[in-house]
Amino acid sequence: MNTHPGIIGIKVGTTQFFTENGEVVLCTAIHAGCTVVGKRTQEKDGYSALVLGLGESKNKHTTKALRTSFEKRGQKTPRHVQEIRATAEAVEAAELGQQLKLEDIFAVGQKVDVRSRSNGKGFAGVMKRHNFRGAKATHGAHEVYRHGGSIGMATTPGRVWPGKKMAGQEGNKIVSVLNQRVAKILPEQQLLLIEGSVPGAKNSVVRVQGAVKKNGGK
Repeated sequence: MNTHPGIIGIKVGTTQFFTENGEVVLCTAIHAGCTVVGKRTQEKDGYSALVLGLGESKNKHTTKALRTSFEKRGQKTPRHVQEIRATAEAVEAAELGQQLKLEDIFAVGQKVDVRSRSNGKGFAGVMKRHNFRGAKATHGAHEVYRHGGSIGMATTPGRVWPGKKMAGQEGNKIVSVLNQRVAKILPEQQLLLIEGSVPGAKNSVVRVQGAVKKNGGK
């Protein structure tokens, strides 16, 4: 389980910049600015984690009970709330209402793990969803060129096994991309530039934490 320090942010989009050697670095910009709105401790909850809030929610989009719980702590109701597992020491050192700074958590060149919800692509067939080859238009085949073929048997057990690759919704799932490199940090704008692409659409919530499986031991 990843317990390295991290943040949640909003995916702004893709951009690029030039290095001192004239090389172009393609990266994804993530806007941070999350605050600590709660804690989970081993004594009370059975695990250690930080509850991070991002943005500010409108009153019409929140229940009275939820608003009251944050108002008692002198906080505004965040629009997005996520828990990030952390060590007991990190949870104890964090303060409620503290804003996490990128420059205190990440460094340029560091490997990070990115987690977000991928773009939903709607209902898709087996050829697009699972890369099926499809049937040949020969030997009397008709209207089955993009079908998945047999999905089971008529006798025992006479049912479709769980996990069978079939047509269905594609995308709209939580996706993790490991060992991405921090290309640049802009503390003034609280922008984190991560080399390469990041799953999810623009304005989606992205979780960034230090890498668990460091590629090549770096």
